Amino acid sequence: MTFDEYQQHDGLGLAELLRKGEVTAAELLDVALARAQQVNPRLNAIVMPMETIARARAKEPLVGPFAGVPFLLKDLFQEYAGVAVSYGNKALKRIAYTPMQHAEITRRWLAAGVVVMGRTNTPEFGAKGITEPEAWGAARNPWNLDHTPGGSSGGSAAAVAAGIVPMAGANDGGGSIRIPAACCGLFGLKPGRGRMPWGPDISEPMHGAAINHIVSRSVRDSAAMLDASWGADAMSPFVIAPPETPYLDAIARAPRRLRIGFSSASPMGTPVHPEAVTAVENAARLLASLGHDVEPAAPGIDGLQMAQDFLMMWFANCAATVDDVQARTGCGNEGFELDTLAMRAFGRAQSAVDYVRAHLRWNDYIRQLAAFHQQYDLWLSPTLAHPPARVGEIATPKWQQQLLKIALKARVSRLALPESLVQNMARENLRWVPYTQLANLTGVPAMSVPLHMTANGLPLGVQFVGRHGSEGLLLQLAAQLEQAQPWMQRRPVL
Repeated sequence: MTFDEYQQHDGLGLAELLRKGEVTAAELLDVALARAQQVNPRLNAIVMPMETIARARAKEPLVGPFAGVPFLLKDLFQEYAGVAVSYGNKALKRIAYTPMQHAEITRRWLAAGVVVMGRTNTPEFGAKGITEPEAWGAARNPWNLDHTPGGSSGGSAAAVAAGIVPMAGANDGGGSIRIPAACCGLFGLKPGRGRMPWGPDISEPMHGAAINHIVSRSVRDSAAMLDASWGADAMSPFVIAPPETPYLDAIARAPRRLRIGFSSASPMGTPVHPEAVTAVENAARLLASLGHDVEPAAPGIDGLQMAQDFLMMWFANCAATVDDVQARTGCGNEGFELDTLAMRAFGRAQSAVDYVRAHLRWNDYIRQLAAFHQQYDLWLSPTLAHPPARVGEIATPKWQQQLLKIALKARVSRLALPESLVQNMARENLRWVPYTQLANLTGVPAMSVPLHMTANGLPLGVQFVGRHGSEGLLLQLAAQLEQAQPWMQRRPVL
């Protein structure tokens, strides 16, 4: 099989060729490995190759909907027994931290038949919407190597967009599936809280805000992989209701006539690029042409307060993670990036009472979004407020790095974390991605759909946010949009 033939198919298509005997798993893997060798030196998408393991698995009799299909794991919460994982961190990379058992999501993906051939680049602990870790270096966008593929699943998205694999592991605690999907012209569904497993070591990261799934070129691959991997495990705090019908079956039918509210204004009041506005307006017109009722509307949520509450949780979790890694590795501050150390300091600076108050406000956002969904089936917005940034553009400026170093040496105190500073951090850190955190804090499913290309040839996805349990509806709509405005054959030139 040639690469030109390989890239014509999604994951299910490749698996079908294998079932028909037209290709072998080893041949598919050869093509994927050759493509990786050709483009990965420029993309830096794959940071831990697993060729030996992949070649051995490709010789095994494999079953499942994706039997024999090449696949990549994200270097974050997707452990593979006996293979090192770094979480994008220098200290864990240095000691080659190696788990002795699969993550449950990895086990389910393997049960679906995939051939795992490596791990993908991610920012340190997945803490940014760009993928530029010091441990591995920056990942780059296949559509333009000067630009970011987004984050934190940036390596996975870059690999899929470049045609190395048809889909790859991802996860999303604040937009980390949807952001890179939007940057790289892919489909990215974030399932709702409780839909996916986190075991065997974790129950609900970040109070259920984070979730595992994939980025993919086709909607049907996302649906089929969701069928293969959803559901509780021994660590799950509750058992979520099953879908009314398998997701892959659901997308064979067009969705009912939907009522969709749309807006492009940033929930934080920060600037929005004209391309993002155009992306939403064009999507609204496409939806109307498909028979849906579309009108301007947005959830009545204080976006700036929500952003602050999100960061309070993010910083506190970062502080706990850094402490844990230090205990595991014996490293000092040299084992972490300056931004990570700053996040830890801010996490430590908040009081337990303030943290609980911020968490309790999640209930407000849940009620307010539920009120919106009483009128509208879905909310349409940009996925990103701006086109994909240039590599290094969102990095902490040198002058700010010096201030952070001084503050860290002085041991940031409670007095150094006034509300005005938190507001400024929220605006600065989330101004280009102000739309995605809502679905994480409220626990609802959301997706980025690759409907727009900017004037300079960069993808810019649009986001749909549904109510609890609406993964099937989102996938149905995505399949309808994919049929009306196909994107899978739109590929970057590398």
